Amino acid sequence: MAGELLLEIGTEEIPSDYLNSSLVAIKKLAESYLKENRINTGDGLETCGTPRRLVVFAPSIADKQEDKIQEITGPPKKAAFDKNGKPTKAAIGFAKKHGVPLEELKIISTSKGEYLHLERRIPGKPTGEILSEVLPRLIADIPWPKSMRWGGLGFAFVRPIHWILALFNGKIIPFEIAGVKSGNTTRGHRFMAPEPIEVTGIQDYMDKMAKSFVIINQDQRAKIVSENAARAASEVSGKIKEDPELLSTVTNLVEFASPVCGGFDKGFLELPEPVLTTAMKKHQKYFPVYDQDWHLLPYFVAINNTVPRDESLVRKGHERVLKARLADAAFFFSEDRKKPLLQRLDDLKAVIYQADLGTSFAKVQRFARLAEYISEQVEPGKTSLVKLAARLSKCDLVTQMVTEFPELQGIMGEIYARLDGHPEEVCRAVREHYLPDKAEGELPSSVTGAVVGIADRMDTITGCFAVGLMPTGSADPFALRRHAIAIIRIIESFGWDISLQGLISKSISILADEIPLEESPLFEKVLDFFRERYKQMMLRSGYKSDPVEAVVSVAFDHIASLRSRVEQLEQFIARSEESELLLLAFKRVINILKNQEEHSKVDPALFKEPCEAKLWRTFLELKDDIHHLMVQGEFLSVLKLLSRLKDPVNEFFDGVEILTKESPSLRKNRLGLLQNLATLFLSFADFSKFSV
Repeated sequence: MAGELLLEIGTEEIPSDYLNSSLVAIKKLAESYLKENRINTGDGLETCGTPRRLVVFAPSIADKQEDKIQEITGPPKKAAFDKNGKPTKAAIGFAKKHGVPLEELKIISTSKGEYLHLERRIPGKPTGEILSEVLPRLIADIPWPKSMRWGGLGFAFVRPIHWILALFNGKIIPFEIAGVKSGNTTRGHRFMAPEPIEVTGIQDYMDKMAKSFVIINQDQRAKIVSENAARAASEVSGKIKEDPELLSTVTNLVEFASPVCGGFDKGFLELPEPVLTTAMKKHQKYFPVYDQDWHLLPYFVAINNTVPRDESLVRKGHERVLKARLADAAFFFSEDRKKPLLQRLDDLKAVIYQADLGTSFAKVQRFARLAEYISEQVEPGKTSLVKLAARLSKCDLVTQMVTEFPELQGIMGEIYARLDGHPEEVCRAVREHYLPDKAEGELPSSVTGAVVGIADRMDTITGCFAVGLMPTGSADPFALRRHAIAIIRIIESFGWDISLQGLISKSISILADEIPLEESPLFEKVLDFFRERYKQMMLRSGYKSDPVEAVVSVAFDHIASLRSRVEQLEQFIARSEESELLLLAFKRVINILKNQEEHSKVDPALFKEPCEAKLWRTFLELKDDIHHLMVQGEFLSVLKLLSRLKDPVNEFFDGVEILTKESPSLRKNRLGLLQNLATLFLSFADFSKFSV
């Protein structure tokens, strides 16, 4: 039979950015723990929640555990039966110990011989009993970015727990956690329905929540928030932009959604739009209102958690708070404009970037030199713009506006640079050098922004590695993984044929002018870090492990062409009937060369068999064409040419004794032939990474 499970954890207000991820985690944990305890979840589990409650429910889970078949191996057959086939004391004792008649014992064959064997069915326990043990563990194991303890209890949770509703088929699942006993009561809205509410099941719970001003389902709540905001904006002939991040934040701040449209002085519209929208969205969680052409209007929509008794009073409260914010912003903007942006560069000398790496001014000086180096490699005509953009890129960090609104770094730099009359590409670069701001985020559109962004990130990576601030499995405070992925994506996007190894070396050499370091070990660590990030990026994008490993292990430098090489190798392996034979031929070459000395010189005069001359001749015929096609990026054609070597390789192995003891010079010559061949193969990929 099936039953229904309902669990609600009632808490103090949970931070809005914790709620969505916690509900995903709770569902995974609950499914895992129920499966672990052999409880069938039927139609599955669902989760929902508000700032004050986390809810798990399942409408049709099994009312008892599945029975467990326990397999028990007893004594060996030869010890269990005598010569006449009668049970010995060992067999009788084994049956008695497990409470079964001798007739139920079986004989099984194992790698160690024949043994007595017993299959025992252990009846499953009622689900209610299991849930009393599982649910406290589930609650305790929910992962949180930060937790707290309260009331002298050792228990840690995101916020203090006030009540626990736990029912299976309408009956209380008894347990206690954090000093709170489970029960059959919940609470409605904190202000509009605060009294305890008795619940009998899932549908009863949903109905009573709806009547108690709690929109329990977050998707439904988001829809209501969005519709209410749009309706409120329409009161002033305005509309709301789609903003999933703001919508999610507001949805997770309220249990009930009551909108109010407020306004502010039109004079504030003279401020840059990002200043206004940041003050509204980031600080007050208000929805900005736009006209039909998407120009900002002097209005906003706030979503309240309660139905106000006097809407005009609530509106005035929101307007008063926002007015103070915007007045501050107007003052900051006016003060910032009194000093050109570039003149703030020296102010960065008073800002510590990192204790061992110096000030932000020192960092700018380093990555400006690196940006100049990159520009000369990829776009020499942009070098003067790049140098200026690099010097301007961090100047807004010491403006009053960015000090108050950190989210505007780069954005205000672009605005101030434009007002100062700098070239448009330089202005955009000040903002775009921060892009992408997340793993799959938007990339810079300008060469200047891309170059400065790479230089800034590379200086951060090499600097952090130099002073021992490498990422760990659980921490990456300087976002070095994201910075590495960003550098790779930008280079790929612009198709720049720049040496990553050269870029790392240049960054390290610039850093070495300021702090003591060992350049060679640092170079290897940083290069390995980039290589691993690239491999992970490719695997997450759906590429297969073997082709990625085969290419990256031999050719991790000019990364703009690596993806194409991996793709064409995948195509060749998937479509070519001869690919397996090529891989086998390469592995024969690599295996025999293991632990052999380097003998790259080949003397054709020492050839004794026709297969030697044939292999050498084929190698010479293909070598230059392969190198030319590699430069052109015609990797599929390279693989087709390499395939022409498989037959001569196999004939060579079958026709001569490579490690001959007949003559040291003959042995060296044959090894040299194979080493030249291996070098040619490895110029494309290490085919030994494939499992054939």
